[in-house]
Amino acid sequence: MLVGSQTTTLAAVGSGKHTTSYKRSLKLTTHLLVSMEQQGSVKRLKKASFKQQLPLNPNWAKLREELKSSLSNRPSRSSNDLKGQTQNSILVKGKERPEVESADSQLNPLNPTIDDFSLTNVIAMDCEMVGVGQGNRSALGRVTLVNQWGNVIYDEFVRPIERIVDFRTQISGIRAQDLRKATDFSTAQKKVAELIEGRIVVGHALRNDLKALLLGHPKKDLRDTAEYQPFLKEKRRKALRHLATEFLGVKIQTGEHCPIEDARAAMLLYQKNKREWEKSIKDQMRLRRRQTKRKQKKKSKEEDHISEGAAAT
Repeated sequence: MLVGSQTTTLAAVGSGKHTTSYKRSLKLTTHLLVSMEQQGSVKRLKKASFKQQLPLNPNWAKLREELKSSLSNRPSRSSNDLKGQTQNSILVKGKERPEVESADSQLNPLNPTIDDFSLTNVIAMDCEMVGVGQGNRSALGRVTLVNQWGNVIYDEFVRPIERIVDFRTQISGIRAQDLRKATDFSTAQKKVAELIEGRIVVGHALRNDLKALLLGHPKKDLRDTAEYQPFLKEKRRKALRHLATEFLGVKIQTGEHCPIEDARAAMLLYQKNKREWEKSIKDQMRLRRRQTKRKQKKKSKEEDHISEGAAAT
């Protein structure tokens, strides 16, 4: 703008004929210079205003004074009152909080809640079988033991002695590659025998698992969910998946069976009914002892009659 004005001024001087135009151009140039100088002053004032504190509006000052006076007149509260109010507010918030299921509550109840992998007095066992012979005979393909917390203490794929003709993958979940480096049967059998010795064994249809392992176990130490009276329906056994759905509210065995999951389900069924279950076991043992004593008394009486008859003759 300034350069253009100077050009206009020079052009007016050179012509000598347009004096009026020259004066107007000179006046315009002067006006532009003054305007630019004023704009620079405004910018400097704005910068200075940030550094200097502006006076407070009277209305705001009055409001601030009223707030200070109201706060100073408010009665002071002790720290105990404040503490009580804080606790009450926390409790109220807890009660008013909407009931939303947490992530933990939505977890599978079969998952262990304690990281304890010790060998407990109660152990749950589950086995998966493969087909041998013509496929109609079962052999051990995998054995799993969990402690009372549901943590795995032994889980091995087992290579049967006989040749496998059917992996029964749809149920057992066992595949050929699982048994390439599997534990041999005798090693697994020996290990399981050591782990369950002197302990209560929980499971479903334990007779089949022990048969596959070629092992025995005292009947008094077996807790079979397939034979527990309250789990029977019209004296008929229920599948483990049905018991898990009915009594635990979880679905298992929806596809390939997982022996870890099955063992945990059996253990949880036992733990939930442990008091009544153990009481029924004790009652059965008392009844058997009484029956044994009666048989012994009856036998001794019969022997006495025989001996008396022989003496009379």
